[in-house]
Amino acid sequence: MNAAIRENVPMSRFTSWRVGGCARRLFEPEDRHALVQMLRSQDPSEQVFYVGLGSNLLVRDGGIPGTVVLLRKGFSKMERLDARTLRIEAGVACAQIARRALQWKLSGADFFAGIPGTLGGALAMNAGAFGDETWRHVVAIEWISRGGDIERVPAGHFNVSYRQVPVPPGQGFLSADLTFEPDPAVTRKGVRELLARRAATQPLEHPNSGSVFMNPPGDHAARLIESCGLKGWRMGDAEVSVKHANFIVNRGQARARDIEALIRHVHDTVQSKTGIDLVTEVRIIGEPGHDE
Repeated sequence: MNAAIRENVPMSRFTSWRVGGCARRLFEPEDRHALVQMLRSQDPSEQVFYVGLGSNLLVRDGGIPGTVVLLRKGFSKMERLDARTLRIEAGVACAQIARRALQWKLSGADFFAGIPGTLGGALAMNAGAFGDETWRHVVAIEWISRGGDIERVPAGHFNVSYRQVPVPPGQGFLSADLTFEPDPAVTRKGVRELLARRAATQPLEHPNSGSVFMNPPGDHAARLIESCGLKGWRMGDAEVSVKHANFIVNRGQARARDIEALIRHVHDTVQSKTGIDLVTEVRIIGEPGHDE
């Protein structure tokens, strides 16, 4: 294998909330061959979790009793297959997709500038921003099974919905073919405007994980949370952002248990006051801490 498996690695180094216990094992493959080798050498019962930039992810303080696979540098290629189609590996940051599409004079990728993660994470949850979503552009994906088998699958194989993509346990996205529209007149203005809007409305100055809850049909989670008087509500150093109510920020020394408790409090308060059952967009994994 090209890279060694590290043991007992703090996941706070790899999550955008800057919290989380240790991964029992952590592996960052340099290429597909290394990933296949690792998967086939592990006990088939070992749980495997794929992580990119660690956004939209809360790792509990007790850590992850399995293997975390970091898909980053070894999965960072982008190529243009034809006039409309890009093949992008899972470790490519979404912001980079927006920039490269502009360089290639393709329109429709601007929204990726507002997604704080990698394509792999965007595929796993049908991430979106500014009115567009990842899977609206997907033609086919390439993924790897828990046993190390790689397969290319058309987008129609998946029952994709708002922020949800059913994926079997242990399966990981490696790349995707996405289509955009050729546009010789496309400029950076759209991306600049979206980034300015993001900076003005989101608490980028504090560690966060993006939107915590999905928007319910016909409404916005942020509006509901704010209407319940929850902006600024804190548990430990976890706080409902005063800038955007659907964000929870780490004010410095928050622990995962503080964030998870605040998520539950927000959910229960909104449900009690409005009758609406908010669904978390954030993925919560791992074991509780020993003192919980």
